[in-house]
Amino acid sequence: MSEDGQADAATEAFVAHRNLLFTVAYEMLGSAADAEDVLQETWLRWAGVDLATVRDRRAYLVRIITRQALTRLRTLGRRKESYVGQWLPEPLLTAPDVAEDVELADSVSMAMLLVLETLSPTERAVFVLREVFDLAYGEIAEAVGKNAAAVRQIAHRARAHVAARRPREVVSPAESRAALDAFRRAVETGDLQSLLDILAPDVVALGDGGGVKQAVPRPIVGADRVARVMIAGMGRVAGAATLEPAQVNGYPALILRLDGELDTVIALRIDGGLITGLYGVRNPAKLSHMDRETLLRR
Repeated sequence: MSEDGQADAATEAFVAHRNLLFTVAYEMLGSAADAEDVLQETWLRWAGVDLATVRDRRAYLVRIITRQALTRLRTLGRRKESYVGQWLPEPLLTAPDVAEDVELADSVSMAMLLVLETLSPTERAVFVLREVFDLAYGEIAEAVGKNAAAVRQIAHRARAHVAARRPREVVSPAESRAALDAFRRAVETGDLQSLLDILAPDVVALGDGGGVKQAVPRPIVGADRVARVMIAGMGRVAGAATLEPAQVNGYPALILRLDGELDTVIALRIDGGLITGLYGVRNPAKLSHMDRETLLRR
């Protein structure tokens, strides 16, 4: 293959799998900005590969990006230790087809990404590659630098860990929209009782301002406390605030704008028809992907 032909083939393969590669990196990192950086690093390494030696280009690319993401994930862990306030994943404005793929939507939901944060870097990589992208154990072993038997054990351990912490059921888009609409109406009207009716007794609210914007410094637990904080917060910005629905990380969410400017993305976790988790991201550095849809693929 000529040099030009090699370059064209490398570009064609990378572009064909770009959305898949970004999705792998994002699920491993919980950060779109870091996923984009890892994608660029993957391209630089891929451009130098002799394609004549590559049997399966998709698998090879996934292997490169997994290794790059693992390196970045270990760096991120140190960075999060000095993060101001609570750390939440970076929200993505997602296309409607993500919600239609129930397994993909579940895997990129804010609730699931927070569960993945409790895994070690290698466990997270193995879980994502096996459970979300259905890679063979042998392929995963090459990506994470372990043998297949070790990967099977890691996958089993990670699966049990996630199962104990993930939402108890996969919620349909219709159920999510209904809960979101009820929540939005109650907050906009200041109807405390209606808000209490849609919140689970043990609901938890988390806020991420990154030390740049004010956010709740620690988790708020319990329907009464969460409801009163939400209504008081909206009361303070009444007249300047609007709440609009959006598809975020595969599920219905709300975008809070103040005087027309994006201020907060509010994602929900729903179990049994009630809201069990509220995730409010205010850190401006984490909202850069909310101005356009991000294409995710499995």
